[in-house]
Amino acid sequence: MKRVVVGMIVVLALAVAALTWLVVIYPTQKPEQKPSKTVAIHLQPGATLEDVAGQLHARGLLPQPSVFALYAHVMGARTRLKQGQVLVTSQMTIRQLLQRVATGYGSTPLLITIPEGFSRFEVAQRLGEWGVCDAAAFLAADAAPPGVEPPPPTAEGYLFPDTYWLQDGMPASQVWKKLTDNAQRRMSKLFESEAAALAQLREQLGFGPREVVILASIVEKEAHVPSEQPLIAGVFLNRLRDPGFKPKRLQADPTVAYGCNMRRDLASCSAFDGKRVTRVMTSDPDNPYNTYRIEGLPPTAIANPGLSALRAVLHPAEHGFFYFVARRDGHHSFSASLAEHNVAVHGEPSSAIK
Repeated sequence: MKRVVVGMIVVLALAVAALTWLVVIYPTQKPEQKPSKTVAIHLQPGATLEDVAGQLHARGLLPQPSVFALYAHVMGARTRLKQGQVLVTSQMTIRQLLQRVATGYGSTPLLITIPEGFSRFEVAQRLGEWGVCDAAAFLAADAAPPGVEPPPPTAEGYLFPDTYWLQDGMPASQVWKKLTDNAQRRMSKLFESEAAALAQLREQLGFGPREVVILASIVEKEAHVPSEQPLIAGVFLNRLRDPGFKPKRLQADPTVAYGCNMRRDLASCSAFDGKRVTRVMTSDPDNPYNTYRIEGLPPTAIANPGLSALRAVLHPAEHGFFYFVARRDGHHSFSASLAEHNVAVHGEPSSAIK
């Protein structure tokens, strides 16, 4: 009898130890994946814990899917699984993986990168994909950033590209503030250190910080190779400053595309696929961002530039170029005259322009 009691105590102790490991120690573990990778898993209606664990295992995020399925079952996640696409990373702990695939287990810290050149629409989409906040809610929370004069209608240009610690389920207004506060901090420091360059642009073109941000956003979208940013900034500034260049149109495709994203009601934008800018689009004077038809800068930034694009506007390359065209390798060919530019575009002189 005594042996039976001792045996039962041992079995009970082992069960308690196993359960403690499963719900206390195991959830803190994470696979050692270097470099980190992001994967998307798809949770279909009716998916089981075993299905989810199998997907995580197949993508290299779980060495023992059966243990994860057991852990999730013990935690009561069987009826709490989310549906649709969920993004996870290989640097998440077991507990964080559970928080991502099921509801009711708290929020997960997420390291989200906003790349240079993302528009506010792309920022909203990325935040929505990660479940940080609803994309539509983020765009609805958009407003003029603090300290910008005159205040623009949106925070485009001031959602600073950087890497942020965020959480799933954050209020959209809180995310918006985090990005715009970072922009104000980083840009203020830059403009203070570049007061002389800013003063020169103000004297020549009436530019303040807001105009620098607008032009930098265009440079960011046009320059696929960062080393060309000062060259491209120089082209646009040559067009604006040189008295012999008329009309003073920037003729930048990304501004036209942005206008179509803003004004889908325009007939010229009805067939816009989000990528290719057509002649119909560049011919439309009703697109307020059409720099092929409207002189000077567009009304707002068209993307969120990084510090390098801002510096390129403050310190453009000095040259005699007024035109550029993209090459297949991502670089550009620069020309001083329309005739040279047409040769670069078509291989022979023509009446075409950028």
